[in-house]
Amino acid sequence: MDIKKTLSEIGIIPVIKIDDAEKAVPLAKALKNGGLPAAEVTFRTAAAEEAIRRIAAEVPDVYLCAGTVLNVETAERAVKAGANAIVSPGTNPEVVAWCIENNIPVIPGCATPTEVEACMRMGLDFVKLFPAEVVGGVGMLKALSGPYGSMKFMPTGGVSVKNVERYLALKNVVCCGGSWMVPGDLMDKGDFEGIEALAREAAAMLNK
Repeated sequence: MDIKKTLSEIGIIPVIKIDDAEKAVPLAKALKNGGLPAAEVTFRTAAAEEAIRRIAAEVPDVYLCAGTVLNVETAERAVKAGANAIVSPGTNPEVVAWCIENNIPVIPGCATPTEVEACMRMGLDFVKLFPAEVVGGVGMLKALSGPYGSMKFMPTGGVSVKNVERYLALKNVVCCGGSWMVPGDLMDKGDFEGIEALAREAAAMLNK
């Protein structure tokens, strides 16, 4: 499976912090029904691994990334639970090497040209720009496109409904990661209809 092609077709990848694994399946279904059949479940809570396991088992047509993967042990747990890909905020060579060795798609985070080149040396051509808005956003990506014409990016961090279209218009952007369609207050209330509506609004921006 070509992860760039898959994520490009989805366009916007919802980034999720989930505290209650019971909400994982209805959340995944809401995102899918809203037109965003993907999720990056971040390992920022104790519920992340179980949430991935439930989504993988019950909503298998949602492309499932494990986010905030900081070490090989977490990568192993995520993949065993059913994650399709590994995403990290920075570039950890050990995690990248483990993923390559096990044929697992990996999207490490980069914030500088030096990190981009480190990923290129490891054979990667697709990374996450993080935290995107803080490190220059659209301007940074335009600058990187010159010397690194073959490198593709998934900007995440500060991407919102206000700027996502500017990111997606760039030729070196495959997709964007964002959390605005999964706000904490709607998650806390279990308002999956509200989340589906936000996902639908985001998906509609892809078809303009």
